Amino acid sequence: MKIVCAPKDYHFAGNGETLKVILYGKADMQTMGDSGAAIKDVIVRKKLQAATRAWDFLSLALAVIASDLAGHRKSSPDGWTREFELEIAVVEPDFWNTQKELVKNLLGFLTTDMWQISFVRGGIYPVPESEPILPEEDCVTLLSGGLDSLVGNIDLAANGKRPFAVSQIVRGDAESQRAFARIIGGGMRHLQLNHNTHVPNPESPPSQRARSLIFISYGILAATTLARYHAGNTVTLYVCENGFISINPPLTGARLGSLSTRTTHPVFMGLLQQLIDAAGLRVWIENPYQLKTKGEMLYECTNKILLEAHAAETTSCGRFKKFGYTHCGRCVPCLVRRAAFLASGMTDRTNYVYVDLGRDDENHAGFDDVRSVAMALAEVMSEGLEPWIGTSLSTTLLGDIGPLRAMVSRGLNELGSLFNLYGVK
Repeated sequence: MKIVCAPKDYHFAGNGETLKVILYGKADMQTMGDSGAAIKDVIVRKKLQAATRAWDFLSLALAVIASDLAGHRKSSPDGWTREFELEIAVVEPDFWNTQKELVKNLLGFLTTDMWQISFVRGGIYPVPESEPILPEEDCVTLLSGGLDSLVGNIDLAANGKRPFAVSQIVRGDAESQRAFARIIGGGMRHLQLNHNTHVPNPESPPSQRARSLIFISYGILAATTLARYHAGNTVTLYVCENGFISINPPLTGARLGSLSTRTTHPVFMGLLQQLIDAAGLRVWIENPYQLKTKGEMLYECTNKILLEAHAAETTSCGRFKKFGYTHCGRCVPCLVRRAAFLASGMTDRTNYVYVDLGRDDENHAGFDDVRSVAMALAEVMSEGLEPWIGTSLSTTLLGDIGPLRAMVSRGLNELGSLFNLYGVK
């Protein structure tokens, strides 16, 4: 699939089979797509001045999001792996074209697709119309509205950090994001953005594999606006997620292609850091909870009172919108969430659609995700952890996998305790 992504004034070429996507603007024709229409105006209006290559990376992320939505997995030869030929307009194409192989590997790991990438001149570099505002915060943090994000941001503030919070606006989470930014650390500077990507004939249901890349690109952009960055210092971008979901091992062999995201997987984070370093962007991306389970995150949170007061307002569910912005209680993220509350000893006040996992029907114990977790637990109990983990941790890019292996084992134990509570066989 050939896709060209560029601002509206770009001279788009290609035949009728090429999908043309407008970046930072709105498409005039239904046969075209668009992405990030409002982002430039929001940044300029707030008088923030980001690095040129941070804008180029954002353009890359927007192009990948558009591709992910436009590509149909069922039409691929194996029903899963898509092939993309992506052309992106940036300010510095000469540099980015030297990084094509790294970008291809990074995207291939993230989405399990095949990517051909080329960069052309024609990107944007917006600057404030008046003197820029250089925020004095000492770091940047992603604030998603999720439970891990809430814990991470509470811990950062409690440990004396002054984070600049950045959010991807998601329906159902936008107000909670704003509320969390107000209550943490006496109030955090908060930037909410939305890529609002639209493509003709999108895949349904939409692919979620690349969604978090755009979130990280917002964080990188924001990091380069800080006063400490403009003074020549490195800025840490905190991406807070528990290690079990970060590794996201396939629960059964049949679930290999169904993992929702690899955006905080240590392999992806390592490749991304290589690209950021090569670009000369002084941004260090860190997940402080890479070796923690979700239950450990809750148990060790530095401000339990604040966490317990607002934990139920966070979102974990993979089907939150489908169930009227209510947690389903049975998808893998919900199961990990429920297991974490149990492991931490905290009361779970979340409203779940499906509560009694032990009921022997297709909505509870018979639901695919519940059965997959049960099968994983049974396999580990019977065969041990190593055969079940398989190739999930088999790469030299991870270094010593002992701590990761131990964390995955503890995460499974948390799920096992939840299933024992409800009598899931």
